Amino acid sequence: MMKLKTSYKKYQRFKNENNKNFKLLFYALLIGIIVGLVGAIFRIVLSYIEIFRVNLYENAGNSGFISWLWPILFAITGISIALYLVRKFAPEASGSGVQEIEGALDGLRPMRWKRVLPIKFIASLFSLGSGLLLGREGPTIQLGANIGKMVKDTWGKSDIESNSLVSAGAAAGLSSAFNAPFAGIIFVIEEMHGQFKFNFYSVAAIMIAAGAADFIVRILVNSKPVIEIMVFPSPDIFGLWIFIILGLLCSIIGYVYNKLLVISLDLFKFSFKIPIIYTGITVGLIIAIIGMFFPNLIGGGYDLITKGVGHSFTLSFLLLLFIARLLLSIFSYSTGAPGGIFLPMLTLGVIFGMFFGTSMQHYFPDLISHPGVYAIAGMAGIFSATVRAPLTGLVLAIEMTSNYELILPLIVTTVIASVFTALLGNEPIYTTLLKRTLENTKQEEYTKG
Repeated sequence: MMKLKTSYKKYQRFKNENNKNFKLLFYALLIGIIVGLVGAIFRIVLSYIEIFRVNLYENAGNSGFISWLWPILFAITGISIALYLVRKFAPEASGSGVQEIEGALDGLRPMRWKRVLPIKFIASLFSLGSGLLLGREGPTIQLGANIGKMVKDTWGKSDIESNSLVSAGAAAGLSSAFNAPFAGIIFVIEEMHGQFKFNFYSVAAIMIAAGAADFIVRILVNSKPVIEIMVFPSPDIFGLWIFIILGLLCSIIGYVYNKLLVISLDLFKFSFKIPIIYTGITVGLIIAIIGMFFPNLIGGGYDLITKGVGHSFTLSFLLLLFIARLLLSIFSYSTGAPGGIFLPMLTLGVIFGMFFGTSMQHYFPDLISHPGVYAIAGMAGIFSATVRAPLTGLVLAIEMTSNYELILPLIVTTVIASVFTALLGNEPIYTTLLKRTLENTKQEEYTKG
């Protein structure tokens, strides 16, 4: 009789566990669908805003003073509204938001999805649409993670941990931003490995969410690669040593980028103590004036990537473009406006990779058939060095460009870039940003107390 009771208890325990796991997978699917819908709407609306901005800037100077004034007012208004919404209603929605997710998964930061979801969505449209050098992936990742928490709280499933659903939402967010479901899965596993709770069902959940989000976005937006460029053949095997050099250079760039970003964030602290309109006017004027005279220097950089890989620029222009966009991307993020750093980094990688590849082709023409190969490797290399996530960098570069033949040189570049930047003492950028957020929160609490 006792054995029968024990067996029954075991059966019930396994049954309850299976029910919980299947609920988790169902909610992951639901999260993926919702994130896909939100991500698709975000991309569609943003594309219309960006088209409007481009037309506004192209017409500047054609109809006298007024045609110069409209782009300036457009940039100032967009940036000011974005900063106002974030600072007034949801400070955690500023910047990328990835560090907020990592903090939430560690139990160090709250997830207030009721205010973050509307503010992050609307404010990001204003900040990205204004021409700031920020990416849409930061907003969609944070939106996705908060949608995961929303589903958990709305259905009141106390038997399902928040960790898996929030992680599934984050994966779906990156997937919906770049049509890159595999990158979304790898990003959560690699970048959030310290916070993500590994088991068979949690991994299955992020796979389902990322796949579902990608499916929805491909139906509503576009099923093509985000960056439509030439698909390159595998480079000469005897030229792999050149990718080692590229990886070393990317490691230094990643180190410099992270250090400059932290310095810039410290310098911009004063702007939080002055009226938002002053910051909006200053930043808006800078972005608008640069955009009217040098349109390649503002915005996320999708068109610039296509032009750069298409051999449209000289070496000297590529170098100037790289330096200018590096400084402007750091400047844009330091304002506190919502937006990601993935795309700006990937754009920098393409520009530097083209510069490097074109330079090396002059000396080793037999080993380099097209410098665009190094542009793809540069994308992965600089991302890997900055975020210290080589697998995500590799997969992102491949999925966004469909260059699957370049896996081997990309492995070489990303491993070298991430290992050597770690030896230089470069922390992953999101770890640094989370530490800053926690320190600032402590200082604010101490001041109030």
